[in-house]
Amino acid sequence: MQLILHTGAHYTEEDRLLKSLQSNHDLLTQAGTHVPSPATYRGLFRDTLNAMYKTSASDGARDVLLDAVMGDSDADRVIFSDANFFRTPATAVVEGMLYPAAPVRMMRMAQLFPEDELQIFMGIRNPATLLPVLYDVSADKSPPQFWGDKDPLDVRWSDTLALLRDSAPEIPVTVWCNEDAPLIWGQIMREMAGLPTMAPLDGEFDLLETIMRPEGMKRFKSYLASHPEMTTAEHPRVIAAFLDKYVIDDALEEELDMPSWTEELVEEMTEVYDEDVARIQEIPGVRVILP
Repeated sequence: MQLILHTGAHYTEEDRLLKSLQSNHDLLTQAGTHVPSPATYRGLFRDTLNAMYKTSASDGARDVLLDAVMGDSDADRVIFSDANFFRTPATAVVEGMLYPAAPVRMMRMAQLFPEDELQIFMGIRNPATLLPVLYDVSADKSPPQFWGDKDPLDVRWSDTLALLRDSAPEIPVTVWCNEDAPLIWGQIMREMAGLPTMAPLDGEFDLLETIMRPEGMKRFKSYLASHPEMTTAEHPRVIAAFLDKYVIDDALEEELDMPSWTEELVEEMTEVYDEDVARIQEIPGVRVILP
């Protein structure tokens, strides 16, 4: 089986992506891809992975989990989506590390599905906008626990992803920046579902509709209809051009509420994030989807 693990991150577009995929049920079924309801597996995965910290999974655990989600489906590719695969938002940052539990959790997943082909798909987000949200819901906001010996400029996704690859080198990782998601939504959906690059999809502009004015969406879809020869690889360029003119002004603005943070620090953190994305592209076994 091909098992696609959509692992968040928290406070990206994880639930919207799942809904966009589920809106293509018939197409995905024909392609041999199953997108089960999260209610059938999230609790089971949580309990199983937590139990594996004390003892190895039983020989039949893999079959029990898959039987619970497959129903009468004979698909050979299954998409599991859960931002809590790497633990909850309350423990997403510990001592300045994003998702420190991720390496062990994926090592457990590899042990649970030793004969299956696992792949991780994950949207990442600028720490300048993500850390204030995670700090707000953190189980322990004390500086030694949340920041450790790091400051905001030291928090990098590449550290987490490098450890993740070291712990489970057999699991390839595909990531994208949540900030780019409206431009590449269709590509993310197709790659997760194992569909051809030009496969027609419902919902591939779901996210775009939340940040573009209705007039712009109407003109954009009309433009696509009048250019049937356009490839999906060309969509990001066209989308960016329409967003320049029709973006909803406050749709991309985010309120940051972090004590003592300045605009200068946020700008510097954003520069570090851009550099970190380039660093992530150099990690073996990690692929970045870019516009």
